[in-house]
Amino acid sequence: MAPLPEKRFCVPDLQKERANCNFDQEEITNLIDGGADQTALRRKIEHFFFSDKEFLDPVRPEYMSHEDRYANELRKACHMMRKINEDDEIQQFAGNMEGMRMLVGAGVGAALCKDGNPLSVHFVMFLPCLVGQGTIDQQAEWLGRAWAGEIIGTYAQTEIGHGTFLRGLQTTATYDPDTQEFILNSPSITASKWWPGGLAKTANYAVVMAQLYTKGVCHGVHGFIVQLRDEETHKSMPGVMVGEIGPRLGLNTNDNGFLMFKNYRIPRKNMLMKFSQVLEDGTYIRPKNDKLTYGTMVFVRVAICHDSCRQLQRAVTIATRYSAVRHQSELIPGEPEPQILDYQTQQYKLLPLIASVFGIQFAAMHVWKTYQQLTEDIEAGSTALLPEVHILSCGLKALSSSDTSSGVEICRLACGGHGYLASSNLPRIYTNTTAAITYEGENTVMWLQVARYLIKSCREASQGQPLTKSVSYLTANPVSAHENKDLSNAGLVEVFKSAVSSMVSENYKRLQQCCDEGEQYELAWNRCSVLLAQCAEAHTRYFVCEQYVQNVENLEFSDGVRSILRQLCRLYLIHQITLNQGLFLRTGTLSSAHISTLEGELCELLALLRPNAVNIVDSFDLHDRVLDSTLGCWDGDVYQRMFEEALKSPLNQTDVPEAYHKYLRPLMKSNL
Repeated sequence: MAPLPEKRFCVPDLQKERANCNFDQEEITNLIDGGADQTALRRKIEHFFFSDKEFLDPVRPEYMSHEDRYANELRKACHMMRKINEDDEIQQFAGNMEGMRMLVGAGVGAALCKDGNPLSVHFVMFLPCLVGQGTIDQQAEWLGRAWAGEIIGTYAQTEIGHGTFLRGLQTTATYDPDTQEFILNSPSITASKWWPGGLAKTANYAVVMAQLYTKGVCHGVHGFIVQLRDEETHKSMPGVMVGEIGPRLGLNTNDNGFLMFKNYRIPRKNMLMKFSQVLEDGTYIRPKNDKLTYGTMVFVRVAICHDSCRQLQRAVTIATRYSAVRHQSELIPGEPEPQILDYQTQQYKLLPLIASVFGIQFAAMHVWKTYQQLTEDIEAGSTALLPEVHILSCGLKALSSSDTSSGVEICRLACGGHGYLASSNLPRIYTNTTAAITYEGENTVMWLQVARYLIKSCREASQGQPLTKSVSYLTANPVSAHENKDLSNAGLVEVFKSAVSSMVSENYKRLQQCCDEGEQYELAWNRCSVLLAQCAEAHTRYFVCEQYVQNVENLEFSDGVRSILRQLCRLYLIHQITLNQGLFLRTGTLSSAHISTLEGELCELLALLRPNAVNIVDSFDLHDRVLDSTLGCWDGDVYQRMFEEALKSPLNQTDVPEAYHKYLRPLMKSNL
């Protein structure tokens, strides 16, 4: 597809950067999209939506009231649902969970609904819940209506007093066999559902997670389809208290809400019963595996990894293009101001982030494929892959969201004061990205879940039991620094593996020693938890490094693209090792001489990649509407765009503001 009209002109600095590209950008674009056909489809979808003027904002959202911003984004979200039905191919694409994730995520979705989509949770959680946990009859009753937008749903799990600790949820669903109904109650203020997107004023249904009670016995947390509002009037149902939680750091049009119940009754058939059931007389039928309901959470966590990667692409594209256009200071006295991208310190800020994009991308691709295999296996009756997928998704969700959040902030700082402007879009990208650190599993909790799996695997390895693929290295013998002479990419992955293996083994022994000294296991775990969380992060980092090298070496690429990817992979590996050099020195997997050699090579890689920095971010193929940035547009006309945006401020529509006459003039004339 030919470039869009706005891409035909660019400032001389960017013309110079693009003139000497020595690799096939389209090949990298196809890699990121998942194939040439997916690239073509994405571009078609972008053109389809971006050519519709209904998706334009009358004024910048920053100048609107909270209520007007919500109404504006809801208008566009509803228009998107209607527009999907105008094209058969796009309708088919949107009918796929992965496709809908793109339409409400950090790509097209972020361009259409800048500060949050009130319908996003409907698509990425409510619908997957119906598909993953509903019976055939339940899907027949609700799924079609939900896809068509006849009902709008959300996913109500988190409570104001309980987040990631699901077993601690307080909302109750007590079965009444006389009426064959569940009675929902919120027994205290801490039981109020808090944070679900779309809950406040948009959704009229929800999947509510509540403690199931039947015949006087609690059977733990289960999901229930609950009507919250009347389908005609949209008024909240009797026994349901629902509202909005107030302004947040970002995503203020996601319509995050609260929810409480008081003796609210729903039919027995509204319990999601694909895996567990309550019979008419109240008999409870247990699922074959208590963790089967994790499927929806795993899907969302994998989606977060992809979205985090996309957000980092946006931020580093903006910062890299701006760094090629911005000239500042004197590198050599008396000579013209250089592009700030020529400064090694600026390269060190941005190039490792560009490399990180591909690391997260390759790791997320692997987890997504493993999740798809798990879905097929569950349908066939096998849950063997479940622990592996759960831990991989936990670890990568935590790593990608934390790395991306810190990376976006580095990009903002790399743009100096201009990065602080709302029109740069970096503040919004940051606030939208950092939210992922806490939702769908707070990262510290995610790390500790990974750590539990690592410790469990260490114990099993010591007993001679087989381990799953991602932790099979825990049986390997560590490689010492003097033995290791291979500093190739593959060699550095082995170094990572040995260092993490030693780290996990050491902390497994530390935990065991606490228990041997008589300390209760749970208290010993808490006493070791900082180091255990570090083990989990190091393990996940090793997984990303492994996937990076495997994909760069094993996938089919042209020579130019493979060369660029090898350089980026090398930069990622060395950057991570030098950032965490204490781990490698302490475990003896690298010597100080090795670290020094790698630090020197890192500086060489920065210089080697510098000429292609703009070309690499161009290969992300991010439309100007997706970037939404005065600093990062394809043409590089930064200062003109900044000035035009400033002139749009409501304060600039008059020379003398009303506040002058009300407040400032009386002060200036008061002769204090």
